[in-house]
Amino acid sequence: MNILVTGANGQLGNEMRIISKDTDDTYTFTDVVEAEGVETVLLDITDAEAVRSIVREKGIRCIVNCAAYTNVDKAETDEALCHTLNAEAPKILALAMKEANGLLVQISTDYVFGGDPYNTPCREDQKGTPTGVYGKTKLEGERNVQEAGCDYVIIRTAWLYSEFGKNFVKTMLGLTASKPQLNVVFDQAGTPTYAYDLARAIQTVLADYAGENPENGYSKRGIYHFSNEGVCSWYDFTKKIAELAGNTECDIRPCHSDEFPSPVKRPAYSVLDKTKIKQVFGVEVPYWTDSLKVCMNRMFN
Repeated sequence: MNILVTGANGQLGNEMRIISKDTDDTYTFTDVVEAEGVETVLLDITDAEAVRSIVREKGIRCIVNCAAYTNVDKAETDEALCHTLNAEAPKILALAMKEANGLLVQISTDYVFGGDPYNTPCREDQKGTPTGVYGKTKLEGERNVQEAGCDYVIIRTAWLYSEFGKNFVKTMLGLTASKPQLNVVFDQAGTPTYAYDLARAIQTVLADYAGENPENGYSKRGIYHFSNEGVCSWYDFTKKIAELAGNTECDIRPCHSDEFPSPVKRPAYSVLDKTKIKQVFGVEVPYWTDSLKVCMNRMFN
């Protein structure tokens, strides 16, 4: 099967490069910029004709959209570009897959929630209540994909990290190694997601789609949640990062989110219910501390 990955030089895109080596599928990795050491086809996913052209040229049957505008704070003053990348581009990709009778795997976010108080894991059918531009545009992107009429699997995830690019784990590794004291938010709970685990879940979806080879619509189309198992705060997450790295001299203290003013109200509880993706696709979901150990071993070894 011919698969196209957008945002291939980001965290998830790089993990898709790794898992692609274990398949017989043919992958085309695209981004808006090239990266040293890896082959990248330049593609602007906001250009509908460019997307349709490469889909036809490569005979693409599946697109995995790892590209997005993810700067949550900056999105508040850069709404036009955020909307183009997070809401309009997924529509372009979905229409291209509709024309090719293919599948779009769209990556979304826990930020589609947050406006209402809750303390149980968020389900796929729960009403979206985003509080900022980023979450609103990602939710609109989901709806645009659904309305385009293609086969789709939307996967919402949260607190993504990996050994690639900039992310919370890398930042905390540096801070806990260099600072004698560090205040970290304790009143926001969620579940970290190792990008490699998410890539493996996507691979399971792609293999299932190839096996079903639907002619009258993919029976498993829909919205799914994926993060690692367990619950922690940013403080708990940081403590575990420091522990695994041996950065024990840093005094890590819990603090309230009000100590870090932001133009966006972030979800206070970002835990996602993974029951559906486990039941429908048989996806394995590792516990977050186990996956963190794996990631940090890859970083240091």
